[in-house]
Amino acid sequence: MTESNIGLMSGQERSHWIRLRTLILLRWVAIGGQISAIAVAQGLYDLQLNLGLCYFAIGVSVVGNLVAMFIFPKNKRLSEFENFLTVQFDLLQLSFLLYLTGGLNNPFALLVLGPVTISANMMRLRSTLIIGGTAIMLVTLMAEFHVPLRTAQGFILRIPDVFVFGNWTAIIIAVLFLGAYSYKISSEMRSMSDALAATQLALSREQKLTDLGGVIAAAAHELGTPLATIKLASAELIEELEDHPDLRADATLIREQADRCRDILRDMGRAGKDDLHLRQAPISTVILEAAEPHMHRGKFIHFEEGPAEGGSFQQPTILRKPEIIHGLRNLVQNAVDFSRANVWVESSWTDTAITLRIYDDGAGYPSQMLGRIGDPFVRQGRIDSDRKTRPEYEGMGLGLFIAKTLLERTGASLRFANGSDPSQTISLHPDRPGAIVEVYWPRQKIDAIEGENAVPLGQNQPIEI
Repeated sequence: MTESNIGLMSGQERSHWIRLRTLILLRWVAIGGQISAIAVAQGLYDLQLNLGLCYFAIGVSVVGNLVAMFIFPKNKRLSEFENFLTVQFDLLQLSFLLYLTGGLNNPFALLVLGPVTISANMMRLRSTLIIGGTAIMLVTLMAEFHVPLRTAQGFILRIPDVFVFGNWTAIIIAVLFLGAYSYKISSEMRSMSDALAATQLALSREQKLTDLGGVIAAAAHELGTPLATIKLASAELIEELEDHPDLRADATLIREQADRCRDILRDMGRAGKDDLHLRQAPISTVILEAAEPHMHRGKFIHFEEGPAEGGSFQQPTILRKPEIIHGLRNLVQNAVDFSRANVWVESSWTDTAITLRIYDDGAGYPSQMLGRIGDPFVRQGRIDSDRKTRPEYEGMGLGLFIAKTLLERTGASLRFANGSDPSQTISLHPDRPGAIVEVYWPRQKIDAIEGENAVPLGQNQPIEI
């Protein structure tokens, strides 16, 4: 997939997913809670608070919300920097209120986790680190510097120092843990969302190509008869116009152009519109179609097929699904990309299963990457010779993910290994030390003749003259 195809998935663009109105609504909730807490503290518990500064801090939030509501449109979406400023403002405003109301002696001090969690979920790492660092610094300062809470009689309400230290420790740990946890989870969710979107785009493209093949085949079928009629009529005209060389030349040109149209249609599609080859084909044909774009890239692809032990010699006919073609194409591409000179595509079958193995003679998968193959945005490093021969190629780590996702949708299960690993159980070919991928289907999942997806062949359509 090209860079332009995934531009909408970059981190900067993701920040535009957050609407300003969403943050404004959250701030109104926070403002309501702050006013309620101050009113209860003063009215019910008769605490002596600096109401002027407290309501000033709340008033700044109110003014900020009103300005944002009236200046910006309702569908305004924030950039990364605007998100950062908004969350940083909320953190500073909350910290100032906590400073005025007892610092870490105030049980509401744990609310500083809110801005940190929000930033971890919707911002990039740098912004999250700044917000988290600011929260840690402010909490540390509030442990020592704050306006004490006083009762109406002038008594100072404070908890023992050991509990203040415990609160400080708990909040710092929570900031680090919740920030890292939220950032990691949201990053993986965004990566999976991006990868699934890329998979859907790839499948949509393959489906369009398949549909286009059907249209071409239908056109070839429909135009065959009129072209044959034109050719027959032009041949008769050529015989009739022996004495008119100018007109005979025109008739000859008509026949030549009819032949040319016939050849073009034959190249574009050989099947009729009711030919089920568009929906099913022998497994070797599907494999060749999937590998065809990579057969002239300077690497030799060997194809081997045959029944496994207990299987019949009749080659299975499978569904010609876009998911299968595109998934296998990505696997072959990966093998060709990282092979030295040879790639082997081996297919076998029994009465209950169909198995496909793809080998290459490259360096194999990095051992530390084997457990992560199939995850989105995991890239396999290339050796220097590959970089020199294909300097324009830079994988995004989506090829194997797309292949695995599409093939699993058809009922397949995939295994990855290195031929040089003595503990692997996939390959029995010691002369193939590179990467190995095995695709295994229960036969009823993709068999076009038998099983749950069987498609009857029906009868050939008669040719009408």
